[in-house]
Amino acid sequence: VRLVESGGGSVQAGDSMRLSCAASGRTFSSLTMGWFRQAPGKEREFVSGISWSGRRIRYTNSVKGRFTIARDNAKNTVYLQMNSLKPEDTGVYYCAAGGSWDSQIYNYWGQGTQVTVSS
Repeated sequence: VRLVESGGGSVQAGDSMRLSCAASGRTFSSLTMGWFRQAPGKEREFVSGISWSGRRIRYTNSVKGRFTIARDNAKNTVYLQMNSLKPEDTGVYYCAAGGSWDSQIYNYWGQGTQVTVSS
């Protein structure tokens, strides 16, 4: 599975941004998809995940109410809409793909896209 993220950049606090991740190489509609991020000097952390059907979604507490994950299986793409961005949202955002929603194991990763939020 090949994952390519896009949509990163630099914004001001309070702004919005949408990340996209295009997948290829395997039936996208069978994959659990997720977004992770890594801030400078910190470990990579889970941000959000969505099941193959889109019916199950998870968010880390710090982004609940601000971020929305969605997928379009016809376009083999998963999105992360980020609103009310904060400086602490700064980091490299990675798209990931896995098999089972219950396992929450992600086997495939994109190259990452930088998101910088200035105060």
